[in-house]
Amino acid sequence: MRKFVFSSAMIGVVAGGWNTVQATRHGPRDWRLVMLWLGWGLSAAVAIGTVIEDANKRQVES
Repeated sequence: MRKFVFSSAMIGVVAGGWNTVQATRHGPRDWRLVMLWLGWGLSAAVAIGTVIEDANKRQVES
């Protein structure tokens, strides 16, 4: 769990998620909002994959 909390990629995803939530609350509801959420979801998937891959590499090297 600690590897996810302290990862700079995950911190960036959380910050991006906050901006996405604020845009959803205050912005117009159109196709751009869907694209914003899709982009955030893809960013989250890449960040999670990166953290897991780095943890597996460290485990193999040990």
